[in-house]
Amino acid sequence: MKKISFLLLIFLSITACSDKENNLFVKGHVKGLKKGTIYLQKIEDTLLINVDSVMIDGDANFELGDYLESPQIMYLFLDKIDNTEYNDRVEFFAEEGEVTINTTLKNFEVDAKVVGSANQQKLMDYKKMMQRFNDKNLELIQKNFEAQRDENEELIISTNKDFDKLLTRKYLYTVNYAMNNKDLEIAPYLALSEVFDANIKYLDTIYTSLTPEVKKSKYGKDLKSFLKERRKNEKIQEKLDDQ
Repeated sequence: MKKISFLLLIFLSITACSDKENNLFVKGHVKGLKKGTIYLQKIEDTLLINVDSVMIDGDANFELGDYLESPQIMYLFLDKIDNTEYNDRVEFFAEEGEVTINTTLKNFEVDAKVVGSANQQKLMDYKKMMQRFNDKNLELIQKNFEAQRDENEELIISTNKDFDKLLTRKYLYTVNYAMNNKDLEIAPYLALSEVFDANIKYLDTIYTSLTPEVKKSKYGKDLKSFLKERRKNEKIQEKLDDQ
């Protein structure tokens, strides 16, 4: 009897620890959606998992929730029942509190308006600037293509140099943006997602600049682990080069 009571106590303790109340609430509206399922997703142990879902049948309003240990990137995924060949996913920076996402069925990702967190606002501002870099990159691709078509060696060399300069500018902008937002979790996130292959000194600079609270966050810890692994691999490579 005592053994059964002890096992029951362990089970209740495990249940209490794993069944934490939601501290993230995602709600909104999908204009034009009649039928479908909306999923709230996040990456856990490198896998994209569903943490909540709601079936839409006439009413296009939705409410979803999850418990977050730390602010992180999440996704709103729409599995449409309209015989289209593709589905849509909205990326957003989630943190404790309420997030509102309003969008349309026709352009689920493009029309999405996300309101709810400081990290999300900074992410949107960053993406706007990245679009400018991407537009410039497309211009260079077109220019380089025409140069190769015309066998213009001088222009090919010139556009290749411009590619390198643009990439350097993009990396430096990201590093500076992260450092200017050292008190937000977007800083280590950008280091890991956008400039992970940059010179390790830049990543070190970002990590060193982070506030103590951000260093303890999910992405702060991930960046610390990533830097440790980078240093280890670079030392191994140095030894191989010396042989």
